[in-house]
Amino acid sequence: MVDRRLAPLTALTTLRRPRTEVVRRPVVVPVEPEPARPRPSRIVDNAVYAGGRRVATPDTAADSHDWLTEGFDDRMVWLGLYRPEPAELGELAEQYDLPELAVEDAIQAHQRPKFERYGDTLFVVLKAARYLDATEEVEFGELHLFLGRDFAITVRHSESPDLSRVRRRLESEPALLAKGPEAVLYAILDAVVDGYAPVVAGLANDIDEIEVQVFGGDPGASRRIYELSQEVLEFQRAAAPLSGILGAITAGFDKYGVDEELRSYLRDVADHVTQVIERVEAFRLQLRDILTVNATLVAQRQNEEIRELTLTSIAQGEEVKKISAWAAILFAPSLVGGVYGMNFDNMPETNWYYGYPFAVVLMVMVSLALYLVFKRRDWI
Repeated sequence: MVDRRLAPLTALTTLRRPRTEVVRRPVVVPVEPEPARPRPSRIVDNAVYAGGRRVATPDTAADSHDWLTEGFDDRMVWLGLYRPEPAELGELAEQYDLPELAVEDAIQAHQRPKFERYGDTLFVVLKAARYLDATEEVEFGELHLFLGRDFAITVRHSESPDLSRVRRRLESEPALLAKGPEAVLYAILDAVVDGYAPVVAGLANDIDEIEVQVFGGDPGASRRIYELSQEVLEFQRAAAPLSGILGAITAGFDKYGVDEELRSYLRDVADHVTQVIERVEAFRLQLRDILTVNATLVAQRQNEEIRELTLTSIAQGEEVKKISAWAAILFAPSLVGGVYGMNFDNMPETNWYYGYPFAVVLMVMVSLALYLVFKRRDWI
């Protein structure tokens, strides 16, 4: 039995017992990490050709390489890449046994135009150019080519040249594309050199406008001449090495058994390159002459301005001399009049009968003497 005397105490204790609050912790639901997304491929176009016709468009570079391992001699892979990642280009280097030094150049970019042979692999660097009408400037692009017995890999680091047009052109001529990677090299060289023609026309138009500015006295002509000279020099650095590249390719015609039709095509490209180089050199010399003429005209204008300032200064000097001479002539009577106009008691001439006529005559004589002196010196 419970003691009733303890009941009130038990009840009081029960009432005074603090409540215990239950803290509800948030339930943490584990979130699975998202799988790493693969980087998008920089392969613009991937095609396998047989007999000059596209027979497959693989999804990856590895798939296209598998087509070459089946032992068909007439197959060729053409991979087009745009600003690829180093890892992606490294994978291609392993698959197609590309030279390490050439791959490093293709990754770093900013290379000069050149032609190098590594065994059965050719490495070519080209500089494309296009004229921007909106800004009247020349934009340069860089292109790297790896060419083997059965593959062609193009690596672009700029928007130009548009290799999709080159590919469409070759695909429309299966007989030419069937000649292999050499046909791809020819078509790209031809496209790059053809792209120089609008640049040459644009530079020629700019030079004509500069001549008008120079003879029109435009003060901004000197800056425009300098900027255009830099564009011409950059264009010359892009086009001039093509002569050596085509010469090296031509020298290997017999050794590597280049098709006779391709030989004639490449010779035609070489002729166009020679014409472009001659025009660019003429532009450089013309701009040099324009700069000389502009400096001469600027010097003449400065001399004319100095001459006008000198004549103005001389005229002002003549006027100052005249004013000074007349001021001196007028000062002499004032000086005499001032002396005789003093009100002192002990001045000898104050009470002289001929004092006034003497003062007037003295004023006239001094003024006349000063006039004759200044007149003799051509101040008046």
